[in-house]
Amino acid sequence: MIFWKVCMVGATGVGKTSLVRRFVESVFDERYLSTIAVKVDKKVMSIRGRQVTFMLWDLAGDDDVESIRSSYLRGSAGFVVVVDGTRAATLERARALVARIRAEVGDQPFVVALNKTDLEAEWELDNLPPGQAPPREWTLVRTSAKTGSSVEALFASLGEKLLASL
Repeated sequence: MIFWKVCMVGATGVGKTSLVRRFVESVFDERYLSTIAVKVDKKVMSIRGRQVTFMLWDLAGDDDVESIRSSYLRGSAGFVVVVDGTRAATLERARALVARIRAEVGDQPFVVALNKTDLEAEWELDNLPPGQAPPREWTLVRTSAKTGSSVEALFASLGEKLLASL
């Protein structure tokens, strides 16, 4: 069995905890629950016929990139950056987080969850100018923690990257 520590990062209120709960427990709660410090969950899944365990570190969202504790990032195999599709400003926060994490722990595999696809009428990420759009080298997965859309695919995509890096 393979064990991977994966950090969930993103601005406040993007849906990190909701994505983890949907992935691990198959539930969604409308109430906003702010994470304090870090919450750890685990989920076992099969990727390419191999059993892998994701140890998911759901880090508290903060709009100050420097507030992420280096100790939480250490030992991670990869990370998920969560962006709220209804708030384009969270994409800028994601860029800063990726740069900060790379400076702390190196060039680890990661995927970006463009979350809240269930709120299509409020979506702000489509048709952004080229300089504001997500970098082409990022792996993007459109998700909805509320409906469960593409949540498994998000973690499977990260798992594929992590297997490839072994």
